[in-house]
Amino acid sequence: MTAEKLKENWLKNIILFLSSQTISLFGSSLVQYAIMWHITLTTQSGLMMTLYIICGFIPTFLLSPVAGVWADRYNRKWLIILADGMIALSTLLLAILFLMGYDSIWLLFVMAAIRALGTGIQTPAVGAILPQIVPKDKLTKVNGANGSIQAVIMFVSPMVSAALLAMASIEIIFFIDVITAAIAIVTLLFFLKIAVHEKAAEKQTTSYFSDFKEGIKYVGGHAFLKRLFFFFAIFLVMMAPAAFLTPLQVTRSFDGDVWELTAIEIAFSIGMMAGGAIIASWGGYKNRVRTMTLASFIMGACTLALGVVPIFWLYLGFMALFGVAMPIFNTPTTVLLQEKVEENYLGRVFGVMGMISTSMMPIGMLIFGPLADFVAIEWMLIGTGVLLIVLTFFLGRDQVLLAAGEPVATESNAN
Repeated sequence: MTAEKLKENWLKNIILFLSSQTISLFGSSLVQYAIMWHITLTTQSGLMMTLYIICGFIPTFLLSPVAGVWADRYNRKWLIILADGMIALSTLLLAILFLMGYDSIWLLFVMAAIRALGTGIQTPAVGAILPQIVPKDKLTKVNGANGSIQAVIMFVSPMVSAALLAMASIEIIFFIDVITAAIAIVTLLFFLKIAVHEKAAEKQTTSYFSDFKEGIKYVGGHAFLKRLFFFFAIFLVMMAPAAFLTPLQVTRSFDGDVWELTAIEIAFSIGMMAGGAIIASWGGYKNRVRTMTLASFIMGACTLALGVVPIFWLYLGFMALFGVAMPIFNTPTTVLLQEKVEENYLGRVFGVMGMISTSMMPIGMLIFGPLADFVAIEWMLIGTGVLLIVLTFFLGRDQVLLAAGEPVATESNAN
C-alpha cells in the first residue's frame, strides 16, 4: 500500500482493525473471568488459582521471542487471524467436552495455556502491524483510543460474565467467545486490506535462530532500547505490590467487604478509561519520554499514597489516579517503539517487550508475595513508591532516552 493510499484509507482500516480486536477481546475477557470464578468457586483453593495464573503467563513468556520473529517473517494480519482461530477452535472443543460431562479442572488449565499461546503470537503482531496502517503522527491518538477501549472492556466484562454465569452455564460463555472470535476473523479476512510488509514479502534466506539473534543484536546495538527495557523491567517489578497486593491490603486494613474489593477494581478501570481518553486527545508532550516521566512520577506518588492514606474514599481516589496514569505511560512507550524501530525488526522488538511484560510482575510477586506474611503491605507500598519516584528522576534525566523521545520529522508540528 502506497503512502498516499495509506493516508486515504487509514481511518477506515484502523476502525475495522480495532473493531475486530475489541469484539475478540471482549469474548476472551468474558471467558477469562468465567474460568477464574469457576475455579475459585469449585475448588476454593489458592494452589489451583496459582496454577491457573502460571498456565496463563508462562506460555506467553516462552513464545514471545519466537512470535516476534514470526511477526517479522510472515504476514502479520494472517498471524493475528491464526491466533484468533486457534483460540476459537480450542474454546469450541472445550465447550463440547463440558457439555458431554468432561469438566475436569485440568482442562481449564490447558485452555489457559492455549489462550496464552495465542496472546503470545498476537501481541507482537498487533504492535508491529499498527504502523503499517496508521500514519506516524496519528499513532499516539490511535494507541490512546485503543487503551481506552481495553479499559472499557476490563470494566464491563467482569459484570457481564458474572451476570451470564448467574443466568446460564459456563458453556454458553465459551460459545459466545467462539462467535466473537469468528466475527473478528471474518472482519480481518474480508474487509481489511493490509499490504504485506517488506521482509515478509521477500524470500526468507535465514533461519529462525539467525533472525532471533539479529533481533537481540538490534536491541543491543541501540542504547535507547537497552535503557528503555531495563527501566521498564525495574518499573514492573516495583509495581507488583500495587498491582497484586492491594486487595489483600484492603481486606486487612479496611473492612474487607466484597463491595470494597469491587470498588478498587472499578476505580482503577474508570481511571484507565479517562487516562486513555486524555492521552488520545492531548497526545502528550512533544518528547515521548517526558510524558512517560510524568506518568511514572504519578504512579510512584500514588503507590506511596496507597501505603499511608487511612480513609477508604481517599484510597479509591488514588487508585483511580493510578489508573489514569497507566495509559499515559503505556501509550508513549508503545508509540516510541513504533516510531523509532525499523519496520523489519518491530515484531522481534515487541517480542522482547512481551517477555519483559509477562515476566517482571510475577518475579516481583515472588519477592513481595511471601514478604506480605511478615511485613505490612503498607510498608511495601511506601518503599516501592519511593523507589519508583527515584527511578522516575533517573528516567527524566537520561539523555539517551530523552534524545530518542524527540518527535520524528513528520510530527514536528503535530503537538
